[in-house]
Amino acid sequence: MALNVSGLVALIVFYAITLATGIWASRKGKKEENTKPSEVAMVGHRKMNFCIGLSTATATWVGGAYINGTAEIVYLSSRGLVWVQAPAGFALSLLLGGLFFVNPMRSKNYVTMMDPIQEAYGNVMGSLLFLPPLIADVFWFAAILASLGATMKVILDIQDYLAIILSACTVILYTLLGGLYSVAYTDVIQLAFITVSLWICIPFAIMNSATESISYTAASNSFQAPWIGKVEMQYVGRWLDDFLYLVLGGIPWQTYFQRVLSASSSREGRLISYLSGVGCFVMAIPSVLIGAVAASTDWNQTDYGLPSPNDRGESALILPLVLHHLCPLYISIGGLGALAAAVMSSGDSALLSASSMFAHNIYRKVLRTKATENDVLWAMRASMVAFGAVSAALAFYSHSIYDLWFLGGELVYALLFPQLCCVLFIPSTNTYGSAAGFLFGLLLRLLAGEPSLKIPPVIHYPGCFLVDGAYIQLFPFKIVTMLATLLTIVSVSYLAAFLFKANILPSKWDVCKIMKDDRVLISLAQKEKRDECTKTEEL
Repeated sequence: MALNVSGLVALIVFYAITLATGIWASRKGKKEENTKPSEVAMVGHRKMNFCIGLSTATATWVGGAYINGTAEIVYLSSRGLVWVQAPAGFALSLLLGGLFFVNPMRSKNYVTMMDPIQEAYGNVMGSLLFLPPLIADVFWFAAILASLGATMKVILDIQDYLAIILSACTVILYTLLGGLYSVAYTDVIQLAFITVSLWICIPFAIMNSATESISYTAASNSFQAPWIGKVEMQYVGRWLDDFLYLVLGGIPWQTYFQRVLSASSSREGRLISYLSGVGCFVMAIPSVLIGAVAASTDWNQTDYGLPSPNDRGESALILPLVLHHLCPLYISIGGLGALAAAVMSSGDSALLSASSMFAHNIYRKVLRTKATENDVLWAMRASMVAFGAVSAALAFYSHSIYDLWFLGGELVYALLFPQLCCVLFIPSTNTYGSAAGFLFGLLLRLLAGEPSLKIPPVIHYPGCFLVDGAYIQLFPFKIVTMLATLLTIVSVSYLAAFLFKANILPSKWDVCKIMKDDRVLISLAQKEKRDECTKTEEL
């Protein structure tokens, strides 16, 4: 296969347009700067246009891993459509986020999701709890860079490392220049390009002579198992566990809160959350159709030949393979542009998310408490470069796009989601409970093992089977780990407060100073009562 020069030129033009848009948007952001330019970069001065906010919220979730992973799962003979949980899971996640989380976060004008945690549990716990979302964002960006590199290798016949480096540098540059404004305005172009390009590919793929009717192969497929798929009884627990992980684990992400916190009001923030959930679900339809087409194709009638992608272990590349072998060249190039746009729309969000939390919650509040606004901005930019470089390096070693994408948020789900729920809805929890929940949840998750990282489980939950040399946990251990973390935070918080209030433990052992706040509140209440009595006596 020869280098596709025209496709490469078209891709470079698209990258140039995206970069130019990001630079233009960065100038708009500078016009909004007042005494807090860092807040403009992080949350757009809290007056982001509603349509722009909706587009960037939708585009953030519709990344390269989302598009590629959805097509891959539909195509896999061992999975099928019923295992494609991300579209419905993320849609419900955004609905729950709008119903319960937007108001308490927006009403207090928080800048990041770490603000209430740091406010309630202190800087040490805030720094520890910053690690799970940082790891998740880095893995997320790495997963989508890997998906784009693999796609370009199939369609353009260029080395994947070139695609990864080019994409990472472009995303870092315009995100570094304009912050949220650059990310939001480029997301508008990217979302439009994803929608148009993928839908144009569908008719050509479906009508290819090597493809049977997808309505027929949904129930009876002569090439492999029907693409609708099924959930065996023994896998029901795993299916529910993964689904709840997507629904609840999709909430505690700075990329989500960055969008709703940038809205001009809580009402707009909720609307953005609801409507972006609908958009996220709709944007999965082209990938589902492409996966169904791949499962309905006689690959021996194409240039790809036999064995099939499934038999060759190339199911992760099924979307670019369909574009390349079942569509005309100019159409496949358009589809490649859609994937590039999807990678950028999620990659810039991941970078902005991680760098915002580092600059605002770690650099400003922990490392340099007297840092100026300019210092915070430069810390944010430097961290973007560092996190982007790490993600690009990890992308070179990614072997399973879907596993890496799925794994990225597990620590956030197990460790951060319970903490966020406690600080927003159970304010009586304290630092002791937070620390105990973090350590216990982390220990439980590590002891459950991870097949994609070849970590064997120490805890063998019911339904733990050895498959191809690796243990698979079919028990819903993710929800168990999350709930165990939540219960630990609450129970240890109440226990610690009781022990100190009852003087069972001496106050000098209260290293987290949880009783200091209570004493201040009691003192204020007593003062108010005395003032009221004084006023009554004077009257």
